[in-house]
Amino acid sequence: MRIAFLGTPDFAVASLRRIVEAGFEVACVYSQPPAPRGRGHELKPSPVHAFAEAHGLAIRTPASMRDPAEIEAFRELRLDAAVVVAFGQLLPREVLEAPRLGAFNLHGSLLPRWRGAAPIQRAIMAGDPVTGVQVMRMTEGLDEGPVLATETLRIGPLDTAGTLHDRMAEAGAGLLARTLRAIQRGEATETPQPEEGATYAKKIRSRETRIDWGRSAFQVDHKIRGLSPHPGAWFELPGDRGPVRVKALLSRAEEGEGEPGEVLDEALLVACGDGAVRLLRVQREGRAAQDAEAFLRGQPVVAGTRLA
Repeated sequence: MRIAFLGTPDFAVASLRRIVEAGFEVACVYSQPPAPRGRGHELKPSPVHAFAEAHGLAIRTPASMRDPAEIEAFRELRLDAAVVVAFGQLLPREVLEAPRLGAFNLHGSLLPRWRGAAPIQRAIMAGDPVTGVQVMRMTEGLDEGPVLATETLRIGPLDTAGTLHDRMAEAGAGLLARTLRAIQRGEATETPQPEEGATYAKKIRSRETRIDWGRSAFQVDHKIRGLSPHPGAWFELPGDRGPVRVKALLSRAEEGEGEPGEVLDEALLVACGDGAVRLLRVQREGRAAQDAEAFLRGQPVVAGTRLA
């Protein structure tokens, strides 16, 4: 089967690798254009772009797949199927309909829950006990197409967006390769999504990353883990030269009472509006991430300290 692969971040690399290993003919890889990265803001290729170059695959990085020239180039590939994994652009109808068998997307949620840009983070932030990966046929609507295959994953009490991302990327890669074989054999079954229960995983905005200690311990804990490691939920720790911003990267809800933001012991148990949260891993601004024990050796935080 002759395929075009469209993807950009690390999450998509596992799927592209599995497709190559499975022996599918990858006619072309599409990814977002190189973007400024790192302290020097040098233009660097996306993870998918870098993988494609390292494996000798043809690569295109269009600014827009709606460009008529790009649409025509896509048609000229004479594809059997297109595979999309976190590409980062909405595809026009002309692109979706160009491959003989259609275009298929690997999505990181159990649709119709968490359609959109940040399904992994939003699932944890909402306290969902399970999530999953699904292969769906792409339509012009946002993540609205029929589902061909599903694999369910449990969200553990210490899962972060980072750990769940890695598990979902590997599970999704295997599911995608198996589903492409089923499509190739004409054995794939498509199931329309339910009309009820749709939610949308909006892109994470910087204004929602500050911790509100007045929320319940359940809400604070899930927000911390859902935003870890990036962009990171943060608070301010009082310091001699003014407040110090600290990211909370891992936490656990526990029992405890106090004023919201009050540190209740010598090991970073912090009171919330209801219950308390134990901070297990943190990162002071400009420093490397540390387990709480190591952080406290260099920056003691005594009981009674108020975090903002």
